[in-house]
Amino acid sequence: MISRSPWSARHTQPAQTRAPDRELNEDPHAQGQQTSNGSSFTEFLLLAFADTRQLQLLHFSLFLGIYLAALLGNGLIITAIACDHRLHTPMYFFLLNLSLLDLGTISTTVPKSMANSLWDTRAISDSRCAAQVFHFTFLLSTEYSVLTVMAYDRYVAICKPLHYGTIMGSRACVKMAAAAWASGFLNALLHTANTFSIPLCHGNVLEQFFCEIPQILKLSCSNSYLREIGALVLTLCSGFGCFICIVVSYVQIFTAVLRIPSEQGQHKAFSMCLPHLAVVSLFVSTVIFAHLKPPSISSPALDLVVAVLYTVVPPTVNPLIYSMRNRELKDALKK
Repeated sequence: MISRSPWSARHTQPAQTRAPDRELNEDPHAQGQQTSNGSSFTEFLLLAFADTRQLQLLHFSLFLGIYLAALLGNGLIITAIACDHRLHTPMYFFLLNLSLLDLGTISTTVPKSMANSLWDTRAISDSRCAAQVFHFTFLLSTEYSVLTVMAYDRYVAICKPLHYGTIMGSRACVKMAAAAWASGFLNALLHTANTFSIPLCHGNVLEQFFCEIPQILKLSCSNSYLREIGALVLTLCSGFGCFICIVVSYVQIFTAVLRIPSEQGQHKAFSMCLPHLAVVSLFVSTVIFAHLKPPSISSPALDLVVAVLYTVVPPTVNPLIYSMRNRELKDALKK
């Protein structure tokens, strides 16, 4: 990871080595007070994409284009599913939820990063940082749960087609979607409360372009983050359970598809599953690499690129993946 700036080091000096009142008044960034357990800041400093004005404006333009593309793609899918009664089926109901989550995810991180580049600042208030952590964790956790439910939906449609209407009725779909959103909310509430109750001893400079829990934990006092580590372990266990459900569902799906005698039937079944499988693979691979990559290959540039991959790319390309080979969705979008 990148080394902390001299400014950050200045804030980690013991309180007795400086004149508290005068020092805090003279340094415009030193907005917080020293406690016995660490420092409590009223703002954090995010990692800047560039130092020169030209590159900052380039970053703003690129992110603006990506953000508008994500808004357009997901907005069109939401509008098409809501307005076309032929798309009022379980598969498209969960796709609508996925598009809503993608819109929320990219809107949580990208606009603030664009604003910082446009106004040449790195600051984010502690309350806005907490809100960003909560919403990002909430939306990301919910999206993973929705993807798991979508895998189950595909399993029932292909492996138990005669019972599909009974198992995936409208009430059952609403309950599964509500459970996914509720689990994401509780997960985000747990992590946000744990993370922002930890005292900070290493300044307030975050080594990422948005407020990310692992980066905040790096600023915490030694042994003070064990509670949050326990929460992370619990989340990993539940995430692994969802991953196993997705894998088992697709093993059953591929086994059933290979038993279909006609090639046309196999092609139709695969067409139903491949877009979802591509979205799951993109989501899981980028998140796993971002948080579980070996420290030996970690670098500021790589961490930044990987963060963009799992926060910006999936919400932008998911609409393209789902609409590319879906004739019903294409027809609804044309209308």
